[in-house]
Amino acid sequence: MNTQIRKSQTYFHKIYFWTATIHNWLLLLEADENKKLILSSLKKFSDDRLISVYAFVIMPNHMHLIWSQDEMNGKETPKGSLLKYTAHFFLDHLKATGKSELYKVKASNKKHEIWLRDSLGIEIYDKNIAQQKLNYIHFNPVSGKWRLSKNDLDYYYSSARFYETGIDEFGFLKNLFETF
Repeated sequence: MNTQIRKSQTYFHKIYFWTATIHNWLLLLEADENKKLILSSLKKFSDDRLISVYAFVIMPNHMHLIWSQDEMNGKETPKGSLLKYTAHFFLDHLKATGKSELYKVKASNKKHEIWLRDSLGIEIYDKNIAQQKLNYIHFNPVSGKWRLSKNDLDYYYSSARFYETGIDEFGFLKNLFETF
């Protein structure tokens, strides 16, 4: 487990490769219902014009996005709202199924941690970096220890098919290369 502190800063109206990881790298996102919650949240925030999503993949213990945060969600950033909302939902489900102990932490401000605190954000400022990060995201489900599908286009919880077909099955994707 990597315990290095990243201290990633993200700013509005800039495009980032962004990674959020589940506490202790637990496989919370393995369940389709949890992946679908993330997708519905991305759709809502996109419909509300709070974010622009260019690419994504949801893995069993983390997610990668290429996105921009465009407007505040009340007093919160969209990434803060996304992580907070999904964490509350996940924790309620974990408590109901008796699995919340796995996410307990010793902290003065909380009893459980769903998402690791320090998400990674790397600004994408040119087409070459955009292509490299897009490839990384789309091949994540079929590379290394992950063998979640036979090829990148068969993994449902990814934007790979959008870039192959131009069809947005999720209703919130924008083409990254129309920006660069």
